[in-house]
Amino acid sequence: RTYRKMADLDRIDLEKRIYDSILNTKKMFLANYPLRDLSHSESRQARLAIKIGDEYAHVKMMPPPKRQPPRKKAKVANSAGAEDTEKTEVKVEDADDVEMDKMIESAASRPGSKRSAGALVEYKGPPAHKAGAVGGGMIKKYTAHQQLILKARSKRMKKPEWHAPWKLMRVISGHLGWVRSIAVDPTNEWFATGSADRTIKIWDVASGTLKLTLTGHINTVMGLAVSHKYPYLFSVGNDKLVKCWDLEQNKVVRNYHGHLSGVFCCAVHPTQDLLITGGRDSVARVWDIRTKAEAMVLGGHTHCVSSLGVQGAKPQVITGSHDNTVRLWDLTKGATHATLTNHKKSVRGLLIHPKEYTFCTGAADNLKVWKCPDGVFMRNISGHDAIVNSIAINKDNVLVSGADNGTLKFWDWKSGWCFQDTKITPQPGSLDSENGVYAMAFDMTGSRLFTCEADKSIKVWKEDEKATPETHPLNWKPSRSQRRF
Repeated sequence: RTYRKMADLDRIDLEKRIYDSILNTKKMFLANYPLRDLSHSESRQARLAIKIGDEYAHVKMMPPPKRQPPRKKAKVANSAGAEDTEKTEVKVEDADDVEMDKMIESAASRPGSKRSAGALVEYKGPPAHKAGAVGGGMIKKYTAHQQLILKARSKRMKKPEWHAPWKLMRVISGHLGWVRSIAVDPTNEWFATGSADRTIKIWDVASGTLKLTLTGHINTVMGLAVSHKYPYLFSVGNDKLVKCWDLEQNKVVRNYHGHLSGVFCCAVHPTQDLLITGGRDSVARVWDIRTKAEAMVLGGHTHCVSSLGVQGAKPQVITGSHDNTVRLWDLTKGATHATLTNHKKSVRGLLIHPKEYTFCTGAADNLKVWKCPDGVFMRNISGHDAIVNSIAINKDNVLVSGADNGTLKFWDWKSGWCFQDTKITPQPGSLDSENGVYAMAFDMTGSRLFTCEADKSIKVWKEDEKATPETHPLNWKPSRSQRRF
């Protein structure tokens, strides 16, 4: 009985609270009661403005269509040859259609005109740097309608250029461990390779014979770079050492101390006396070649810096890391200019195009092409299903990528079409799994490709000179699903 009495009291209290809430709501909105029967023209106009702005925003710069006067009378002729009957057809336009036409005309008005009554925000036209941009270029001679057509065409998949297939030319053996790095001499007379056997070997480009062996590292040699100005070869390794070799004396002349862990990559600045290295301590360090001084530390990555590229124009330094990001650096400020977070896997490969103002990054998810100087994403190159360790490109727009599972893919740079997919066979005496590609480079002419592999060999590839578009046709079909962006 006591429980029922408490339940009744709770129910009465709840009903009283609901009633008090209704009264408070009525008092709050009592002043708006006389407005409840007014038409909702303003809200409807705002809704139409928002809808038109969403659907027709990309054609605001187009001239409005010419209005055709409505036809009030129409004659209907009898096809059987009987009497002609005249029927009068009166066209009555709906008020909604008239208002919609007015809204469209106001949305398609030119910049500089007065603000329309239904527009929520005044349209002032596109920015100056985007006024005629289609696909990244400034186009001023096309009208707005032509620009829309060009933009739609640019999204279609381009037909790839025909390239001759590449074939294995030579296998060079000599290292006793995995070959992890390579650098080609600017004179195209020799190339150097670094290995897990802690040695650097110099090979002749033409014959593939061994010319010299340099010893001095106490761990795997992970990166090599050749200077364009001095007879210097730079090497980095897992032993935290950065060494400068004088190739006239064949000995180490400088050591650069500062890295706290293994060093994975290095590159020489093309115009300044600077050496850039990146490693497991998550930073890229800039060194003065002559004084051995550490000029600056480019910090910002949260994991190993595994790849980097250097160029004379901005951005002068580009780094890829195992934290799945790519950073563009401003050397004058010593700070990050842009951070690219599109990759979902570690960025192990990076290259700068020799002719275009673009660069490419390689990871296990995709190869991505970016536009300098701000790192604007351009397109994906998809097809690998393994970890991509290295990528290279020549002046004929042949892009090559090598992966951990021994696949070597040749791509057409413009279209992203894979025109050759090669499965590398390890040399006799190696395990079947030792077919990974760790590094690669073209020679200065772009006619030879050197790949450094896990079977302790260096393979030399060249184009098939007898191949023609008739003997090796381009088996390409455009895909509706694939787009440039």
